[in-house]
Amino acid sequence: MKWGQKLVIGLLRAKLNMLAVVSPKRAAAQAFRLFTTPFRKSKKKMPAIFDEAERVACKVDRYTIQGFRWNHNAGKKVLILHGFESNVFNFEYYVRPLLLKGYEVLAFDAPAHGGSPGKFLSLPLYVKTINSIHTFFGPIDAYITHSFGGLAITHFLEQGHHDPHTKLVLIAPATETTTAINSFFKFLQLGDNVRKEFDLLIKDMGGEFPDHYSLRRTMRHIHAQTLWIHDEDDELTPLSDALRVKELNLPQIHFMITKGLGHKNVYRDKDVRNAIIGFL
Repeated sequence: MKWGQKLVIGLLRAKLNMLAVVSPKRAAAQAFRLFTTPFRKSKKKMPAIFDEAERVACKVDRYTIQGFRWNHNAGKKVLILHGFESNVFNFEYYVRPLLLKGYEVLAFDAPAHGGSPGKFLSLPLYVKTINSIHTFFGPIDAYITHSFGGLAITHFLEQGHHDPHTKLVLIAPATETTTAINSFFKFLQLGDNVRKEFDLLIKDMGGEFPDHYSLRRTMRHIHAQTLWIHDEDDELTPLSDALRVKELNLPQIHFMITKGLGHKNVYRDKDVRNAIIGFL
C-alpha cells in the first residue's frame, strides 16, 4: 500500500471513529456508503472482440446500464456478470469460445462499473440490474459470474427464473456477506456500536440482516446445474466459506478447487476457462 493510500485510510478511520462517538448511526451510514463505493475503475482498453458486439442497454432505476451482445437470436443465451471493481472487458477470452458453442452472449457493466453510470453498487441494486437484463433480453439459459456477481445471481435465481436445465458458473463467489462486512470493519477499525447500526441499516433497506445474504442459504433453493470454482489462496472470498457450502453435499453443485490463482487470476486461468466452457 502506497504512503498516500495509507494517509487517506488513516483519515477515514479517524473520521468515522470520531463520528461514532457522537452518532453510531451516522457513522454506520457513512460506512455503508464506503462499503458500496467502487474506488478503483479498470483502465483496460476495450478488447477487439467487443468491437464485434452489438451495443445494448437497459434501464435500472435512474440508470441506463450499458452492455454488449454477440450472436443475437442464437438458440441459447449466456450472461456474464463481473465482480466488484471489475467490468466485462476482463472476460474477453470467454466470448469467442461461447460463440463457437452456439451461445448468444450478453455482458453488462453493473451500475458504477465500466461504461455504466452511478457511484454505488449494493446487492439489491445488482439483483435489480439482473432482473432488468432478464426482462429485456431473457430468458437466459446460463450464467458466468465472478465474486460479487455470484452473490447477486443466486439472490436473483432463488426468486425463480430458472429450472434444473439452467447452468450456473460461480467463480470465487462472495459466499458470505458477513465475511465481507467483518473484513471491512476490521480494516477500518470500527467498533461494535457502529456494527450494530450497520446491520440495522441493511435490515431497514432490504428487510433482512446481513447473514441472510449468503450462498450457503440461497443454494438450497437453486436447482440450476452449478460449477463452483474457488482457489485455496483466495484473499477476498475465503475458501473456508465455500467449504461450508460443499459440506451440504447439494447434488446440483460440482466444486473445482484450484491452487495458487487467488481471487482475480482464477477466471483468467486457461484450465479454468476450459473447464467452464466444457461445462456449458
